[in-house]
Amino acid sequence: MFPFFSRSKMSDAPEVNPAPAKTHEPHPLDALTGGAFSAATSGERASRIRDWLATQPAPEQLQEVFKELSGRDKGAARAVRERLDEIRRAKGQEVIAAEWAEKAQALLSAPKLNIADALAWQRDAAKAGAPLSREPLSLLKVQVADRVKVIEDLQHRVQVQREAAVLLAQRIEVLSTKPWRDAHAALELLRADVARWQEQAQELTSDASWASVEARFPPLLDASRTQLLVVWEAFQPAVAQAAAAAEDTNAPLPPVPVWADELRTARGLPTEAGAAAAAAAAAKPARVVKPKVAPEVAEKAAQVVREALATLEKETAEGHGKASAGAAAALRAVLKVHGKHIDSALEQQVHTALVAAGELEGWQRWSADQVREDLVAKAEALLNRPEGQGLGGRKMQETLRNLRDQWKQADQGGAPNHALWKKFDEACNAAHKVVEAWLDKIRTEAAEHKAQRLALIEEVKAWAQEHAASGDWKAINRALYQFGDRWREGGHVGEKLFAELQPLWKQAIALAAGPLEAAQKESLARRHAMIEEATALGAAPMLRIDAVKALQQRWQAEAQTVPLDRKHEQKLWDAFRKPIDEAFNRKSADRDRAVTELSARDRVVLEASKALEAANATGDAQQIRSAMQALEAALRGQAQAAEAVASAQKDEPNQPVAPAESAPAATEGEASEASAEGADEAVVQPAAAPKPPARPVVAVRGDDRPGMKKDAPAAPGRGGRPGERRDGRPGDRDAARAPRADGRFGDRNDRGGRFGDRPAFEDRGPRLGDTAFRAQRDAMEHAQLALKKLAAQAHGEALTQLLTAWEKRDAEQVPGTQDLGGRVTAQVRGAWTQALSSAPQGDASEALLRLEMAAEVPTPAEHIAARRMLQLQLLTRRNDPAPTQTWGQDAARVLASASDAANARRLQNALKTLLRK
Repeated sequence: MFPFFSRSKMSDAPEVNPAPAKTHEPHPLDALTGGAFSAATSGERASRIRDWLATQPAPEQLQEVFKELSGRDKGAARAVRERLDEIRRAKGQEVIAAEWAEKAQALLSAPKLNIADALAWQRDAAKAGAPLSREPLSLLKVQVADRVKVIEDLQHRVQVQREAAVLLAQRIEVLSTKPWRDAHAALELLRADVARWQEQAQELTSDASWASVEARFPPLLDASRTQLLVVWEAFQPAVAQAAAAAEDTNAPLPPVPVWADELRTARGLPTEAGAAAAAAAAAKPARVVKPKVAPEVAEKAAQVVREALATLEKETAEGHGKASAGAAAALRAVLKVHGKHIDSALEQQVHTALVAAGELEGWQRWSADQVREDLVAKAEALLNRPEGQGLGGRKMQETLRNLRDQWKQADQGGAPNHALWKKFDEACNAAHKVVEAWLDKIRTEAAEHKAQRLALIEEVKAWAQEHAASGDWKAINRALYQFGDRWREGGHVGEKLFAELQPLWKQAIALAAGPLEAAQKESLARRHAMIEEATALGAAPMLRIDAVKALQQRWQAEAQTVPLDRKHEQKLWDAFRKPIDEAFNRKSADRDRAVTELSARDRVVLEASKALEAANATGDAQQIRSAMQALEAALRGQAQAAEAVASAQKDEPNQPVAPAESAPAATEGEASEASAEGADEAVVQPAAAPKPPARPVVAVRGDDRPGMKKDAPAAPGRGGRPGERRDGRPGDRDAARAPRADGRFGDRNDRGGRFGDRPAFEDRGPRLGDTAFRAQRDAMEHAQLALKKLAAQAHGEALTQLLTAWEKRDAEQVPGTQDLGGRVTAQVRGAWTQALSSAPQGDASEALLRLEMAAEVPTPAEHIAARRMLQLQLLTRRNDPAPTQTWGQDAARVLASASDAANARRLQNALKTLLRK
């Protein structure tokens, strides 16, 4: 920037080794970087480097330029280093992407895919920093997710098939307890259902992804198939045998007891139970004596059974379907071992608990289906909403996600239902088309917003070239703000796209704001110079008003020409104004210093204010009120009037006759005595106090104007202070004026003044000084706050005493009428005392509700319904008084009832407000 020489120019010593002239040879990399190495400034060098980087140079060129530029300009080399880091990161991500893509291909090509391995691949790839959102990992991620979804669907279908097999077996068992003709009628339908179940099970096992299903699901399907076929193969021959026995009386009976008894009845034979009873009666075998069991064994068996029974009853009571099924199985296992050693009562309890557990399991399956049906209805209603109430894309997406999460929870709580799942999935897929349309709209809007922002950048560049030589800085600043608002309101774009557009926008707006920033820099220098000049003017012993005005005009002209940031400009203005304000404050302090002595009235007010502050510190309400009255008397001038009366009575024998000038005052005194006849006043009217001498005129800010003579008296006019102005003019303005000759205002003079018979203003005496006025104002405010605080404390104590009297049923502890406040009359207090004198009786619920309605306080949550019902009832009682009129009687009803903590709290909250209104 500036040449530095090792030898002074003023030295006379000859230069021994003169330095050769430095030749500016171009750098070898200037041609590559567009002259970045020969740039004069760092900003220009950085700009040329950015332009060169926009051409996407090779990594070798970037490395070479960074090596040469890092030693010259680290700021310009930062952009090159960031580009090299970005290339390095991209290469690293490519290597990582290839590695995890190979792992994904291995997972997909394996004949058996483990779901845990697939989920672990995605999690570990994200932890390793693999770009899952870019190809090829994004496609592989979708393929892995689809494969996992297919496997999960197979597992889910296995559970559905298992449940369907159980239901089919239950249908067959139920038919075995009904007449054989019903079973024969349902045989064809059952045959079709069993065949369909076998086809679906065969489809599952023949699926290509069946090998990837977890190991626990194939045994479940095989067991369900075996159980169903066993029941079905036993059911068909039994139905055929029953039909044959019905046609041929000699045919054998079916093995189903219910059907066999039905056929025996049809043949006219006794049932199996009757035949067995007759045979037993005929045989009359000897009674088998049950072997005796040791008491220890019986007690141990009963204890083990009771423990299993308690576990089952607990799970059944809590509604745990899966846990209750396990507990029931455990109880059955215990009964197999110890069932023969327990008594009949315990055995009856065991059977009752097992029946309850079975009902709970069936109820849970039913309730889960109810939840699924509700979810299906909600999914189908998403597209059937009324016109104008359709859900938007984002709301539809969130709703669908919530519904699918609820379906998963329903599957966890009960057995799955494949039929309902298909309906639910179809409804969700149909509703998801709205989401897809919304996503397409967002993509379209993002493309439009990108085009708008690029057009705005080009517009800013064109505007910058057009207004480069303009000097209207306000218009330029306004236009830049408008461009900024348009950029912020340009619509939403993705984070990646915004990161690409933001540097282009900053570059364009910096180019447009360059001339304004240069002008602002020059304006800052001029404003700092004016601040130093204002400091010098403020520090001068004699303040020059003309120089201050001229300097302020220059500042305003500069501020109107070149705009700055509002906060920065305000700080500069404060720094400029501070020394001038300090100079004027010093002048005002010098002016006020001439009036340092307090008048007699100010001293009296100050003393009364100090006494009131001392009374406030004591916390005694009586002392505070007395001190307030004394301060008010001092403010009205009663203390000075009393002193004047005392001095007048003392000096009356030595005073001569009043001169003629005091005649008006005597006349006024006589008039006041005549108007006060008949009143019991013992105070004699004091003589008029002598008028205080006029204070000397002190120079004010306006006296220093150029051309004003400080020694000349002020022009006659209105007084400077309201008190002096009121004292200086005559008491009756209209009396001092003579009526005009033409009689224009004669009628007004006859009426006796402008406002008729309105009395004259009371003479308040001279105004208080600033110190005395602030002291009396602060003392009055503190006194009022202290009285309010004391009143609140007394109110709380009285309310506490009332609640204590209610709790102890002691009428003597009820506070007095004065303590309770003006809202409580003697009759209301008497009613409260009478209520506390008797034994507790009645219900206070309705009275408490009326009190809370009168006080407009909230009601506890458990009584809100009762309060609403009472409000509805009160609407029908038109002639009954409102709760605000009968709160005293309602409080008496509450006090007549029994006391408890909840009612006491509600009564306290209501009375706290009612006694204060």
